[in-house]
Amino acid sequence: MFEDLAVFNRFACTFQKEEVIFFEHEPGDRFYLIQKGRVKIVKIIGNLEKIIDILNPGEFFGEMAILEEAPRTASIIALEECTLLEFNRENFATLVEGNPQIGISLLKIFARRIYDQKRRFQILTLNDLEGKVADVFLLLSEMLPPVDSFDDTGERVLEATISDIAHWAGIPTDECSRILHHFQENRKIEIEPHRIKVKNINEMKRFVSSKWRLQEMKDSG
Repeated sequence: MFEDLAVFNRFACTFQKEEVIFFEHEPGDRFYLIQKGRVKIVKIIGNLEKIIDILNPGEFFGEMAILEEAPRTASIIALEECTLLEFNRENFATLVEGNPQIGISLLKIFARRIYDQKRRFQILTLNDLEGKVADVFLLLSEMLPPVDSFDDTGERVLEATISDIAHWAGIPTDECSRILHHFQENRKIEIEPHRIKVKNINEMKRFVSSKWRLQEMKDSG
């Protein structure tokens, strides 16, 4: 699909390593497709700067500027020299009119990305570290194909490493490793080299819900 976007190379722009593409909270009126290079999504949580995600060629960011008039929800910084296609509402309309199939595919990507970003931000606002890790399990489980309810044992195999879990939870890798091994010692999960097997995802849902309830009680008290 993205090869068809070569006709829009006139909208290309270049950013150097560590250059800020846009800041959190500033108004936005355009979104970007990465042609070359990588960028990081950064958000301030409390007084700390958290890396939410790293995006690669073929991925989008800033799409909320097209879908609704809202301030940027995070900052975007180039990890290396990047070439981006920059779209505003006007040339996005031209893109969709010229190739409706691309437009439909982009809107599906936007919908999924919006949900994923909201879930990741939600995880970062949970104070309990074990709850953060368990909520990452839930997020990754939501990305798996649906399971037939009649055959569902609650077991989920997540294609993720300890470093991946730490990244999505926004915590140090060594702290994440300690939490994961604690879960394993209690037979909640099994850690394998490139994946993690959650024994009962429904139990994890109850665990995360209890952490949210506890946090809400503390906040309201």
